[in-house]
Amino acid sequence: MAHGPLQQARRLRPALLAPLATRSNALHAGAWWLWALGLAAAASRTRNPLLLALLIGVAGYVVAARRTSSPWARSYGAFVKLGLVIIAIRLLFAMVLGSPVPGTHVLFTLPEVPLPEWARGVRLGGRVTAEGLLFALYDALRLATLLICVGAANALASPARLLKSLPGALYEAGVAVVVAMTFAPNLVADVRRLRAARRLRGRPDRGLRGLFQVGLPVLEGALERSVALAAAMDARGYGRTAAVPSAVRRTTAVLTVGGLIGVCLGTYGLLADQGGGFGVPVLALGLAAALAGLWLGGRRSVRSRYRPDRWGVRAWVVAGSGVAVAALLVRLGSLAPEQLDPPTVPLAAPELPLWPAAAVLLGLVPAFVAPRPSEGT
Repeated sequence: MAHGPLQQARRLRPALLAPLATRSNALHAGAWWLWALGLAAAASRTRNPLLLALLIGVAGYVVAARRTSSPWARSYGAFVKLGLVIIAIRLLFAMVLGSPVPGTHVLFTLPEVPLPEWARGVRLGGRVTAEGLLFALYDALRLATLLICVGAANALASPARLLKSLPGALYEAGVAVVVAMTFAPNLVADVRRLRAARRLRGRPDRGLRGLFQVGLPVLEGALERSVALAAAMDARGYGRTAAVPSAVRRTTAVLTVGGLIGVCLGTYGLLADQGGGFGVPVLALGLAAALAGLWLGGRRSVRSRYRPDRWGVRAWVVAGSGVAVAALLVRLGSLAPEQLDPPTVPLAAPELPLWPAAAVLLGLVPAFVAPRPSEGT
């Protein structure tokens, strides 16, 4: 009887909006990556620490609500810790090497090392100002937010299902990327498993000695997984190609390379101050040519897909929420840039702008729309 109210509360949570995830209704892995890349693009447009902290909170909440117990889902904490390390290193560099932002509030002074004439503009030590440290903190927090958003996608999207969804022309490169993405989460899972086993046996799992004794089994397990993956790919006939006419190969190469060049030129036009007029059409033409080249290149692949993932309505909503966050912050940044890029000189407490914060909160949509992981996953 004591657990009755708790069970009722679990039934009343957002289960009405999102069903349990099954093989038939599981969210497409590409939707998670588009959502996370949208949050990362939004983070790249602001240096406001309150908005960046809000983006981290949004990504963390969605991961906590929708990640499974798979090995790759446990790597999110490692990305957060890596972000903290990046912040610490950036602040250390700002103290030792100085900051490009002039400041008047001197916190302390380090012994300065004189450098030769050819190293003019670089200093070691000297005055450490509050303005310089604050500027370094804002930059480091933005980079850490980008990394955490990528970690959120890595924790929510299955690498194997993402590989299944890649076009045939990108399958070889996709295998390398997916194996690299899978290595880090499995490495974290192996380290946790081995440390727990050593603690149960009463052996030390910390310090330099524990690191050396855990490192060898971890690397051995990574090598065994690589050999097993190679054997599985060979057993499934990986590497077979179909005969494609030379004209189709040349057309594929021209479309793909030309499309990628158009994407680069269009992106530069969007980022440049004077190139906004030609940026959008060149980017659209480049994307169309690249997609056509990928479609033609996929004709040489004879692989088949078993139970291909479907891009349903929920996938559109999840991906659209991340894209909407990025688009709204780009638009709001052009209207009021001082809200997204608070100055560090003079010193002032950052303010949380209302409309950009509301735009960031759109990133919470997957926590209520994406299918909920079952208890056993």
